[in-house]
Amino acid sequence: MDSNTIVLSHRLSAHNTPPVEKTPMMNLSLQEILIVGNCNDQVKFSELTIDMFRMLQTLEREPQEDVAQIYDASPAPNKIPFNGDTGSRTLKRENPHKYLLYKPTFSQLMVFLASGFKELPANGAMLLYISADGAFSTSKHPQDPGYDYGGVVTNSKRDPDHSNKRVMQLKDMHCFYPGDLYAFTRKPLFLVVDSDNSPVFANMPHYFGQPLVVLMSPQDIPSQFHDQHHRGNLFTLFLHSPLMGMCLVSSACDVPMNLWEKCQALVDRFISEASRLVTRGRSVDPSFLQFFGDDFLRLLTLRFIFCSTVLRAHRAFKGRQFYPRCHPSLPEGEVLDHPSLYAIILDLATTLDVSHLYYDTHDLQ
Repeated sequence: MDSNTIVLSHRLSAHNTPPVEKTPMMNLSLQEILIVGNCNDQVKFSELTIDMFRMLQTLEREPQEDVAQIYDASPAPNKIPFNGDTGSRTLKRENPHKYLLYKPTFSQLMVFLASGFKELPANGAMLLYISADGAFSTSKHPQDPGYDYGGVVTNSKRDPDHSNKRVMQLKDMHCFYPGDLYAFTRKPLFLVVDSDNSPVFANMPHYFGQPLVVLMSPQDIPSQFHDQHHRGNLFTLFLHSPLMGMCLVSSACDVPMNLWEKCQALVDRFISEASRLVTRGRSVDPSFLQFFGDDFLRLLTLRFIFCSTVLRAHRAFKGRQFYPRCHPSLPEGEVLDHPSLYAIILDLATTLDVSHLYYDTHDLQ
């Protein structure tokens, strides 16, 4: 507004850590992270795709001195100046250990998965984030959900075709299948898959009884947003910055700073309300609650709920292929379709002057 440079940080800080009513069940801490990127037509910086970069920022804590620099002098509206007290205790915690894998081979991916798995301490959790093109099955009679329905592409380089491939019906060795992860569910695993074949990860079995959550992107997006694909996937954008995601699907490209702050306050309200609904929901799977005590995993879960609510309310996103999914499923009545969350999305749409793009309460059955 006054030509001064504005720094919008998307790292975790005392100002954007979602509130939670902690219970003894919330005893897991995110310790190991694998961020995998293999989208062929996506903008990249060196060995980082835009999706990888966004997720890397989302899973970092704001350095304490940077927070003081951003917020101390002139806090934005509705922000509390950073005083180095309550926030500093949060920010002093170390960031989880991360592996960044750009177009890894299957062998490389398994090696780093095994390494992260090995390093997990007691009550530690591992996060695997995959942004990759889908590898679709050609099986005429699929039976095994672990391997017969395809997966995601690892390294796009191809081995020479085998002369006897037709006879042997070889599976693609460069595909990462859901079944490849079964062994790693011996410890708490939080999986995020952003791919046009993400639903194949929807039936991960609980062989070992450990906490397991899978967040999956929509299979498709409406045609009017297809030309945005090279700028990063929509699902990851929502996980990185929920308000940016809503602005994109609402074609709100130019948002003044004061309006952004007003909308961000509504997003914060949504996140707080969603956190309350998850912790109090009687039908919420225990896996979600066990991960919910960790700031990063709680943030991803609540932003997933925001993404789901926005896309369900948007008139252009008609059909389940346009909605994100999760395993185990979150209850629709208690969380995903809760009237209080829907009302905040409609308030946001009105504030952005895009309410015509969203169903109002009278349109809902």
